[in-house]
Parts: sequence; structure tokens; C-alpha cells
Amino acid sequence: MSVKGIYTALSGAMAQSLQMDTIANNIANVNTPGFKRDAQVFNEYLSANEKEQTGMPVPRIPASIESFYDMQGGDKSFVDAKGTFTDHSQGTLKHTGNPLDIAIDGDGFFEIATPDGVKLTRAGNFTMDGNGKLVTKEGHFVLASGGDGANPDARSITLNGSEPLTVNDQGDIFNGTQLVARISVVNVADKDGLEKIGNSLYGFKKGHSPEIIARPNPSVKAGFVEGSNVNVVQEMTDMIKTQRIFESTQKAISAYDSMNDKLVNIVGKTS
Repeated sequence: MSVKGIYTALSGAMAQSLQMDTIANNIANVNTPGFKRDAQVFNEYLSANEKEQTGMPVPRIPASIESFYDMQGGDKSFVDAKGTFTDHSQGTLKHTGNPLDIAIDGDGFFEIATPDGVKLTRAGNFTMDGNGKLVTKEGHFVLASGGDGANPDARSITLNGSEPLTVNDQGDIFNGTQLVARISVVNVADKDGLEKIGNSLYGFKKGHSPEIIARPNPSVKAGFVEGSNVNVVQEMTDMIKTQRIFESTQKAISAYDSMNDKLVNIVGKTS
């Protein structure tokens, strides 16, 4: 009985450790532009519910609680980590005055050309490289709307650094009075199909069919960046709660270990 209980407590401790790692990552990115907080989703796993229907076993030993575990499904009850959920709610728009800082107001993502294909991001703290291209902080091209979808590089945006740069609320980029391009802002049909791939970029999970929806009239704010949507007070509260639950599961593991020790070294020696 205690052997089975120790695995239940251990699964709870592992779940809280995973939760602590997620909270720590949220706090570490509180100042990362466009960062979206993550949360872990857990379910209780009852192994009896995962098994096919079989005949009811009849105990062949004197009746005891242990004899009926297979019949009542109480033999294994674990914490099952279902995965990471990303909160895509909008962060606070912070004014910077830099015309190359562009924030999306509402739903949507910027399209970015990377060596692994087109990816999405909410981080609009862009810059201009030595060739006058509008790029991310990592040097990836920011893409214009329209153009050749099969050749993302053809949708790169070239700026003239000697001319005044302005961006209107629809994402149209002007050098002086000349329209250069409209920055591409798209949406996705199912945000649960997105996964973080680093550097504030999103790709699509394996086996998930990407469904990108164009936003012909996006709403953007030039001279602003979207901050992280992490609430530090909430994360610290969750961290304290997680730590306390983790300590409780450790005490349960120690208690079960002590019970097993007595079962082997004391009860086992009784004649």
C-alpha cells in the first residue's frame, strides 16, 4: 500500500517542480518585449480508467483493502502533466518614441523570415541592418504583406536611413512621403497550435496544420513596444504556493519511505 502511495506523492512533487520552472521562466522574461506567460496544465491520472474493460477478479486471499484495488481503481492515482498553456493576452504598450518600435494593438503577429522558414512574433522592437533592411534584434527580416509567399526574402522591407521614417496605424511604412511597404500582420485560427521556439518567435507544433489568417487592416502603434503580460505579483504568489505544495509532497514521500522501512525491517522480522 505504501509503495503505491509513494509514487503518487512523487508524481505530485515532479508536477510542482515543473510548475516552479515555468514560473521562474515567466519572471525571468518580465521585461522581454512581446513575451507571453506560460502555465502548466495538470490532470489526475487514474490507471484503471485507461484500461480496457475486463472481467472482475475474485480475491483468492483473505479479504483486505489491497485485495480490491484492481476492482475500485484505487491502485494508481497520479498527477499527469498535460502540457504547457500560453496566455496570449495583450501586454501593456510602452511608448519609446523610436519609429522602428512597432506594437500590434489587438490580435495578430508579425511575420519574420528565419533560416527555418517564416515564423511569427509579437515583439516589435525592430532595427535596421547595414543594408537598410528592417530586421529583428537577431537579424531576421521583417516581412511586408502580399508579395511572393514562396520566397519570403522577396518580401523584405528596405528603408532609406537618410529620409524621415513614419508608420501609420495600418502598418504602412513611409520614407518621407513615399510609401515603402505595409508590414505584414497576420492571425492564426488556433493559437493552441503555436509553440515557442526562442527569441520571442512562434512556430507550429508538429502534426498541427497551420492556418494563417491575413489581417488586411491591422492596428499598430509606431513608437511603442508591447511589454510582457507577466504579472510579477501573481507569479510570486504562485511561486510561494507551489513551493509549499512541493514541501508537502516531500513530507509525504518521507512518510511513505519510513513506512516501507518499518515494513521491511520490523514487520518482516516478526515471527
